[in-house]
Amino acid sequence: MRRAIQLAQEGMEKQIGGPFGAVIVRDGQIIAEGQNRVTSTNDPTAHAEVVAIRNACTALGSFQLEDCIIYTSCEPCPMCLGAIYWARPKAIYYGCSRQDAARIGFDDQFIYDEIAKDFADREIGIVNLLSEEAWQVFENWNDMQEKTEY
Repeated sequence: MRRAIQLAQEGMEKQIGGPFGAVIVRDGQIIAEGQNRVTSTNDPTAHAEVVAIRNACTALGSFQLEDCIIYTSCEPCPMCLGAIYWARPKAIYYGCSRQDAARIGFDDQFIYDEIAKDFADREIGIVNLLSEEAWQVFENWNDMQEKTEY
């Protein structure tokens, strides 16, 4: 956890992104690190946890992080939490809470609120389009004999 906090501080000081850091550990060893790089890469998905997950998956040659632990300087936002669940680590430890982050201007509550709303009531419009054509791709996937399940 101290390394995640240190990464958050260093990233902020180097102005590569917001004050967030993350490390991924397996068998007591750090296998990957990440710092928030949103502003330096112009990538809104470059949160510390996502960067760390990408680095860990590359290091392990796998899209799964089973038997890994994620340490992050702040409670993961909804996007990061989704990425973490897809990566399937065994635990998450965090420093600051989302309420702490909101106190300094990183307020994700609007996203939690949006997720709970019906599509028609959301700030960004969500419209179902060409579902039959899209479904055909799903059927093709389902019929494939050789595929990597995840």
